[in-house]
Amino acid sequence: MKIIGITGRSGCGKSSATNFLARQGYPCIDADRIARDVLLPGSPCLEKLQAYFGQDILEADGTLKRRLLADRAFATPEGTRVLTEITQPEILRRIEERLRQAQASGAGMAFVDGAVIVGTPFESRCDALVLITAPYETSVQRICARDGISPEMARRRLDAQTSLDTLRAAATIEIVNDGTAEQLENKVEAYLESLGKEEHG
Repeated sequence: MKIIGITGRSGCGKSSATNFLARQGYPCIDADRIARDVLLPGSPCLEKLQAYFGQDILEADGTLKRRLLADRAFATPEGTRVLTEITQPEILRRIEERLRQAQASGAGMAFVDGAVIVGTPFESRCDALVLITAPYETSVQRICARDGISPEMARRRLDAQTSLDTLRAAATIEIVNDGTAEQLENKVEAYLESLGKEEHG
């Protein structure tokens, strides 16, 4: 089974690309959603995060105060690194589990959508890596609209993410999402066709 990673920075539209692929019937694994799931009550990651970022990052009922954790974790490179070191192994374990299920169901190709594939152990598992990009300010507007945060916060979040140069160096192909949703779908479809040709060629 071919494993194809779909990555990009926040607000680039990779979820739109993945939703389109899912509608075409391909198994799509949302690594970012898994990353959120590993922070749900009862997850083994929470205790470790508390030990480093403070006991007060959890509500009394065990729910994570996500914004507080994000503010602390992304305030320094060290904090970002610790957050990754604590959550990454559990995220990777869950992705592998989903991939096994996809393979067991007979899928020839599975897509893993994640902002943080490049530079992680999972990168080497991908047979190809699709990078979705969008103009910087377009991404800022999308993040503000989606998360209800200020442009300044959105820029800070973008600037804390892996640089485009690093992503481009790792990517097999770049799809620029600077138009309508339909235009993005057409570009993804063209990529699927090229993959089909490779398989049959």
